[in-house]
Amino acid sequence: MSSSPHSPTFKRLLVANRGEIAVRILHAARELPSPVETFALYTSNDRSHCDLGYPQHAIQIPSASSYLDISLLVDLARKHSIDAVHPGYGFLSESAEFADRMWTEAGAVVIGPGPENLARTGDKLQAKQLARQCGVPVLEAMSRPTANPDEAREFARRVGFPVMIKAVDGGGGRGIRLVREESELDNSIQRAIGESPSRTVFVEKAAVDGFHHVEIQVIGDGTGQVRHLWERDCSVQRRFQKVVEYAPALMSDRGLIARVIDSALKMASEIRYRSLGTFEFLVSQSKGEFYFLEVNPRLQVEHTITESISGIDLVQTQLLLAQGWTFQQLSLGSDVNASAPPPNSHSIQLRLCAEDPSNNFALSIGKVTEFTVPSGHGIRVDTNINASGASPLVVGSNFDNLLAKIIVTASTWEATVRKAQRVLADSRISGVKTNLNLLRGIVAHAHFMTGHTDTQWLSLNLDEAYQLGESIAKNLQSQHVSRGSSPQSMSQSGLPASNLLFRKGDAWSITLQPLENGNPQASAKIAHHLKLSRVLRNEFPTSLAAEIEYTTPTSKTAVPYRMQLDTTTTAASALVSSSHRRGDPNNPRHIVLPLSGKLIEILVASGDVVAENQVLAFVKQMKMELEVRSPRAGTVRWVYEMEDEEEDVAEGMLLVELDEERRGEQIKGKL
Repeated sequence: MSSSPHSPTFKRLLVANRGEIAVRILHAARELPSPVETFALYTSNDRSHCDLGYPQHAIQIPSASSYLDISLLVDLARKHSIDAVHPGYGFLSESAEFADRMWTEAGAVVIGPGPENLARTGDKLQAKQLARQCGVPVLEAMSRPTANPDEAREFARRVGFPVMIKAVDGGGGRGIRLVREESELDNSIQRAIGESPSRTVFVEKAAVDGFHHVEIQVIGDGTGQVRHLWERDCSVQRRFQKVVEYAPALMSDRGLIARVIDSALKMASEIRYRSLGTFEFLVSQSKGEFYFLEVNPRLQVEHTITESISGIDLVQTQLLLAQGWTFQQLSLGSDVNASAPPPNSHSIQLRLCAEDPSNNFALSIGKVTEFTVPSGHGIRVDTNINASGASPLVVGSNFDNLLAKIIVTASTWEATVRKAQRVLADSRISGVKTNLNLLRGIVAHAHFMTGHTDTQWLSLNLDEAYQLGESIAKNLQSQHVSRGSSPQSMSQSGLPASNLLFRKGDAWSITLQPLENGNPQASAKIAHHLKLSRVLRNEFPTSLAAEIEYTTPTSKTAVPYRMQLDTTTTAASALVSSSHRRGDPNNPRHIVLPLSGKLIEILVASGDVVAENQVLAFVKQMKMELEVRSPRAGTVRWVYEMEDEEEDVAEGMLLVELDEERRGEQIKGKL
């Protein structure tokens, strides 16, 4: 693998990402001391980050998967003479191949640690080997990844429960399963393998109860010089996906934190780490123990709280290091390495996501129509929502459901929590369901105020935190109504106008019947047929643009049209039939999709007998595979037919229609 020396200067920067992080990088690039020409990427239905980030050039790419197409991105870099690429986080940010090919084929440096560091740290098992080499404590784990469930099962039984099943190339909570007992093992292994791009996993002994997820922000110049910017506590997690983070950690034993920091610096120095990196650990103050978890060799989602307590712009620091700046020029002197955190500074980041906590956190699809977060001292909002602009944010299943990061900072922990409570109370969002009320409940919980939130806290207190947030929302609504505001203006997380997903090939038979003198029987019915051949823009019922094939009774040949639907004051209704049937939750024979996402597999067919709680299908949301189970037993009368390997589906769509249960027949599918 070739080295990618960092150019002392670059003139053209491509941001190979989207959403709020693309906005963040574009803003930082525009503030560099030397002007840099900026390029951004977007897809046809997702370009709000371009409107808010103001790149000098916006390049449309074919699809969401294009963000992962190395050859396409290399070609774009060559075509536009781009000499630097910032991958943000997610997508190709941890790909050594991407960094190497960008340099060797396009002469463009990828902002980050470089191919060698990525290869050494991006693989979780190689990173563990580095930790052992540096004398850093690690949990017992398999020495190599496997795609064989039997190998994973054997190791788990040997080390004893609880264990963690981890995809070697997972991240963001994907491909990770905590297994506390034998009965959970097989299913957890299969699901972790399914969420791994390489379909390989490893097993390690788990340290969960009483442990905090603490990560150290490290900066390296590539020569062996490394600095840290203290720690973040990311323990408030649900299914290993971070929800709330804060800095610094609230542990009173700073000696223990200093040992964790020293371990991170030792590992980073050993491999001459370059650019930003986050070294993650599990830390128990009561036991005085810590264990290395992994390295994230990139910018982190939660970098904002480190910026807030340190006063250092981490994204601009990445860009300047790539241009050859030294630690001295960046004001990263030896004083930064003190283990005591900056005085009088605490910061909390709250992740606002498009999901429905009342429905197992199902993805919420729709257009964001209102978004209000108060401004003021110590408040920062990172988002790509442009509710009133030309390109409003439409949440779909192709991208992460993160809507905004709300960051609050104050001089004491108590003041920071109170500020978070006030900001969330005054926030409004409509068009999609969100976790806003859950965030309200978390920061209002007594355990959060006292810092007693380990990695298992949210899962154990989820219902309590959510109900607390719901209660807060009701109190806020009643207060606003008493002051004269309408209940509608207090919408916390409104329903999308429609979550109907139109696709190429959907078709309707429409019956038109002229009315003469108010007599519906005066004329014969005329049958027409309309079929979507290409969906151009879907914000139904507000607007819909599509190419259609339209067939009338007098013509046997379909005529192509361009159709544009816009909201009017006139309501229309028609009987339509489509392959997407909306289920009736009150019909006991209907099994309705409880969540939106990409349907990746259906396990039953017409005529099969299913049992209560049997797995019927798998739906993917942000690369996580979720099970759809039958709420009752019966025989399959009708089942949705998939046309593609992965299909967008909306919550509420009819998946299976049952006859009455037939006893004594063989059950098919997966239990």
